[in-house]
Amino acid sequence: MTDSRRIAVVQAGSTLFDTPATLDRMAAHVETLRAQQVELAVFPEAYIGGYPKGLDFGARVGSRTPAGRDDFARYWQSAITVPGPEVQRMGEMAASASATLVVGVIERAGGTLYCTALTFGPDGTLIARHRKLMPTASERLIWGQGDGSTLNVAETPVGKVAAAICWENYMPALRQHYYAAGVEFYCAPTVDDRDIWQTTMRHIAYEGRCFVLSACQYMTRADASPDYDCIQGNDPATVLIRGGSVIVSPMGDVLAGPIYGQEAVLVADIDPIDIMRGRYDLDVSGHYARPDVFTLTVDTRARQPVTTTTNDQGDK
Repeated sequence: MTDSRRIAVVQAGSTLFDTPATLDRMAAHVETLRAQQVELAVFPEAYIGGYPKGLDFGARVGSRTPAGRDDFARYWQSAITVPGPEVQRMGEMAASASATLVVGVIERAGGTLYCTALTFGPDGTLIARHRKLMPTASERLIWGQGDGSTLNVAETPVGKVAAAICWENYMPALRQHYYAAGVEFYCAPTVDDRDIWQTTMRHIAYEGRCFVLSACQYMTRADASPDYDCIQGNDPATVLIRGGSVIVSPMGDVLAGPIYGQEAVLVADIDPIDIMRGRYDLDVSGHYARPDVFTLTVDTRARQPVTTTTNDQGDK
């Protein structure tokens, strides 16, 4: 019954406001994944495009500053379009490693940015895009909200893969949607480096009886430019995001990590049938559900702010 798979999480930081440099750093990590024959790997939230921790973008209740607008314009310029050349390059990385990759990016769509997770198949094809449904606190100043159309569970050679970004993991209805869709590899890219995050990841693995892969950034002041308005200070060694990446089994056991204070690639060899061993006595969207008592409706339609119609009959 054993069908071993090798999975990984990559703990790495962005070169803030320098997307080409971040892609180069990503390529080096993907080479490590290739050398270790990893089949599924997760990169952190906002890895491509960056997580501008500590910036306030000049926002106060009732006012915004010109300097804050400049910060947003700079951030917008470092974001990527989907599809686009950066997406193509990431797909080529996935193909070079013959691995499924889940990558946190900042996606640009017109004048709006989204915190997004992209999933690439081992042939390099973009097979899923998930936009974060609910940015947290000040993130709502700079990121839009995704809709239900990107709540994807992707079929991959390893198994069914889905992504929930950072505090989306505290949305019970979202988790239940993924459980009902049969998620087997629950990917949680994040920048949450608090100790309690580990409790969350173990709970989700045990609740959903799935493998959880959480990749967190490790980012220091040196990863940002000298003119970055860093409230944490200007010592290059100052840690802005300390990591905490982890891989957890369907029974809530930690298989790799957590690790703090450095960039790292964490690898675990797993047996996918452990998912079914776990669901023997707890399948929260199957025999442990009570649809006669509880129901969940999920709207997976794409929501557009403007819809146009045409008169096919022409002028009369």
